Amino acid sequence: MTYHQPITIAVAKGRLLRNTLPLLARIGIQPLVVDMDQTRKLILETSQAQIRLLLIRATDVPTYVQWGAADFGITGKDTLLEHGGANLYEPLDLQIARCQLWVAGYPDTDTRIQRLRVASKYIRTSQAFFQARGQQINLIKLYGSMELAPMVGLADVIVDLVESGNTLQANGLVPLEHICDISARLIANKAAWKMKQATCRYWVDALQAVLSSESA
Repeated sequence: MTYHQPITIAVAKGRLLRNTLPLLARIGIQPLVVDMDQTRKLILETSQAQIRLLLIRATDVPTYVQWGAADFGITGKDTLLEHGGANLYEPLDLQIARCQLWVAGYPDTDTRIQRLRVASKYIRTSQAFFQARGQQINLIKLYGSMELAPMVGLADVIVDLVESGNTLQANGLVPLEHICDISARLIANKAAWKMKQATCRYWVDALQAVLSSESA
């Protein structure tokens, strides 16, 4: 069959992987690993002999796909916004791992002041959001514990993912301005999409059919 060309899918580890595996199973792609929680393998063969999975950090998924080390990738829209999307197609919103990207801080914070100090790991996205309304900001790059930045005076606000809002609330912070909705996306390498068109289209259509049946 024309859709039996080899395919490599890069998948983000952790929570996103746990959300992704049931979706892939719906189209007949299951890792040949007894215990996913215990395996240290980074390349997994699957129930489809021509398909393998790469388990990597979420932030690295677009890079592997961009440079052709993987044909497809599954990662969050937040990661794609930071990456910029070079040499990538984004054929599907997988509608899993949903959350939102917010500007957050203390309830009385004025987010419109010039030279607002913003702490985030989402540098590109934060810059674009504030630039779009003509506001100059000072960006401080952090990799974790974002809520701490306003509490100790490092920043006026943070830009971070919000799912339940419980962590913000526990630290006296609130969502202030909504930036965008986030969910997991299927991305594809542009060259692979052309060279393996029938194969790529077959699996994208299979995923689309599953998503359509679930939303019906």
